[in-house]
Amino acid sequence: MVCDEHATPARRRIDRAERFRHFIGMVTILDRSDATPRPRHPEKASRPESPLLRKPEWIRVRAPGSPVYRETRDIVREHGLVTVCEEAACPNIGECWSERHATFMIMGDTCTRACAFCNVRTGLPGALDADEPVRIGDAVAKLGLAHVVVTSVDRDDLADGGAAHFAAVIRTIRAASPSTTIEVLTPDFLRKDGALEVVVEARPDVFNHNLETVPSHYLAVRPGARYFHSLRLLQKVKELAPKMFTKSGIMVGLGEERHEVLQVMDDLRSADVDFLTIGQYLQPTRRHHPIARYLAPAEFDSFRTIATAKGFLMVAASPLTRSSHHAGEDFARLRAARAARPGA
Repeated sequence: MVCDEHATPARRRIDRAERFRHFIGMVTILDRSDATPRPRHPEKASRPESPLLRKPEWIRVRAPGSPVYRETRDIVREHGLVTVCEEAACPNIGECWSERHATFMIMGDTCTRACAFCNVRTGLPGALDADEPVRIGDAVAKLGLAHVVVTSVDRDDLADGGAAHFAAVIRTIRAASPSTTIEVLTPDFLRKDGALEVVVEARPDVFNHNLETVPSHYLAVRPGARYFHSLRLLQKVKELAPKMFTKSGIMVGLGEERHEVLQVMDDLRSADVDFLTIGQYLQPTRRHHPIARYLAPAEFDSFRTIATAKGFLMVAASPLTRSSHHAGEDFARLRAARAARPGA
């Protein structure tokens, strides 16, 4: 390369072009001139559309809009928080928010996984918000919550999967609202050694991690997860904190067989899980995993009867059951059920 001081104008232009090409080889240039918003589920954009089955009468819910619903929404907005109620398009949002129940989703609104059933945005998340735990603590106190559920997106991009952030949120809620009981619904912390211990050490009252579906469907429904890793996670919680309540849930209507659901029950009891939830899968869009069928309410009643006989302290099974639906009332029943057990 010729020294700029003695180079001709043409030579200097060539040198600048070479330096620019070298720079381009090291970085990725993002074209922001296109104002088109990024798709919510880019990984699903090329999937064929599947028909949406007509919802049976027992699935339908009232549209939200009560004064308390709006008040809850305003508090969430005021504190700049994300809720799984909105992000996952939960059918129970009208009922829950009208009773001042909201499930906070921490660490952003973008997940590093691409589960075929989930409505949460997929992509590369931003940096953690260090002020989020304080805002959640303030919101819990302002809403006067007796019981709060905190969940999150998957953060495979973080060394600890977000475990320290979970712990910070738990501690902040304890400080802001000491009487509030805390339930966490965590990701699987796959390949994040030591992460589970950090969350358990913060002492939530309930540790929830959903298996979501039967093992034969993991590749299609939950490809970034491992069934037996999730099962082991729940088992390890009991080893670390034997008195901590554990909880897990699955969706049905994805094409699973009845005997597979019963096997999941046995697997969860082997891991000493206390509380099982079973609900109907609802397809968010035509490009999400299709619904195989809607199960009738009587089938959920049957699952509840069998699961109770298998030894779960609590079972919630209905078409509209979700992990955090009626979580406060269910936690009170869960404690009462344990107290009533011989040797509790």
